[in-house]
Amino acid sequence: MEEINIKAVLNLKTLEGQDDELTIREYLVALLTQLWADGEGFSGKRPFGDSGWEYELYTPLVKHGFIKGTMMDDEDCIKEFDRESARELIFKCIDELGNE
Repeated sequence: MEEINIKAVLNLKTLEGQDDELTIREYLVALLTQLWADGEGFSGKRPFGDSGWEYELYTPLVKHGFIKGTMMDDEDCIKEFDRESARELIFKCIDELGNE
């Protein structure tokens, strides 16, 4: 398997073309900040108000070929993808943040 450039993954935009687009790096930092701010009241289901928030990270991973999957034809939505590989890659990104 080809070695993935984690720094390149961290620099991917989560919401391409939108005003509030963040890199995956910025998104993970915002998520940790939200966790710390909310403490025991943190919502793992809706940390930023919406469910399905993980897809804000999974979508660019599939779109840019870091994870195997397919996108729906006319939408910016994932049709199918390798969830386990995506989770592993996000954990590698988190580890990288700890080493910066």
